[in-house]
Amino acid sequence: MIYKTVHALLKGFLHIAFSCRCVGAQNIPETGGAIVALNHRSYWDVVFAGSFLKRPLRYMAKSGLFKNPLFGGLITKFGAFPVQRGKGDVGAIKSALKILSAGDVMLIFPEGKRVLDGERVRAKSGVALISIMAKVPVIPICISGEYKFRHRITVNVGKPIEFKEYYSKKPGSQALQEMADGVLDAIYALDKSR
Repeated sequence: MIYKTVHALLKGFLHIAFSCRCVGAQNIPETGGAIVALNHRSYWDVVFAGSFLKRPLRYMAKSGLFKNPLFGGLITKFGAFPVQRGKGDVGAIKSALKILSAGDVMLIFPEGKRVLDGERVRAKSGVALISIMAKVPVIPICISGEYKFRHRITVNVGKPIEFKEYYSKKPGSQALQEMADGVLDAIYALDKSR
């Protein structure tokens, strides 16, 4: 109940503060587990994605954000769970698989950190690994535009990417990296400002 109320309030606020539009929302499956893979420029990214996609999102957040009990409790209420960045966090992967197997939608930033516009980084392979382990599609999403009052912000949702050919086999690290880079390429291809 609280999620829906805050979701509606945030969406209303964002429409007042920015000139917003969402393109391709029909590409998000109505049921079943899925990963939404998003570019990461700002802390606003989670707010925009969560406000414009109809299904509630769960997402990994760096463990440092949970050090403050008040803020940690708040973001947990809105779907966050901690991940140790820069390490193979087995606990975070288990949490992700549990979320996806329950049929929920999880947000992942394949860039792994906030990245400036125009900067290019290598994707984190976890997006491909989790997709294959959970047997769920990855939906690329790009948020473009400046987070400035009344500036246009576009949430572009791409077609689902599936790695079904790997569901029954274990891909090597190079294959995982190539798949993850492909997801990031699909996100960048949705950026109309590039």
